[in-house]
Amino acid sequence: MLKNIPKILSPELLKVLCEMGHSDRIVISDGNFPAESMGKDAIVIRADGHGVPELLDAILTLFPLDSYVEHPVSLMEVMPGDQVETPIWDEYKRIVSAHDERGEKAIGTIERFAFYEEAKKAYAIIATGESALYANILLQKGVVTD
Repeated sequence: MLKNIPKILSPELLKVLCEMGHSDRIVISDGNFPAESMGKDAIVIRADGHGVPELLDAILTLFPLDSYVEHPVSLMEVMPGDQVETPIWDEYKRIVSAHDERGEKAIGTIERFAFYEEAKKAYAIIATGESALYANILLQKGVVTD
């Protein structure tokens, strides 16, 4: 065991976060996301039983967001015509704001199919049991300075 590591972060996930370098990306996916098919060239980590917000908060405790891009955090846009509310995005804004001085300005959106293409290039995908729709989030790692 280690001190000061959020307990929700498994040894496998900690290893992946440590291995990632500047500009590498990780997806935290909701329960509907096709993690295995999108992650054929990535490391897929199962986190069934956990939601995206608690994993996002724990990861951002250890993981700096890229300061060289405008939006190191990307959300999957709601498809035109879908009558879906995304209250979970407000949680994401609060969590990102607690960990990054840019606050919600660090968050952008990507069209659904473009998000899938970016996910295919991610270093890792965390498959959660999150039930909220459009709850997928893509993080781009920054530089550790301390």
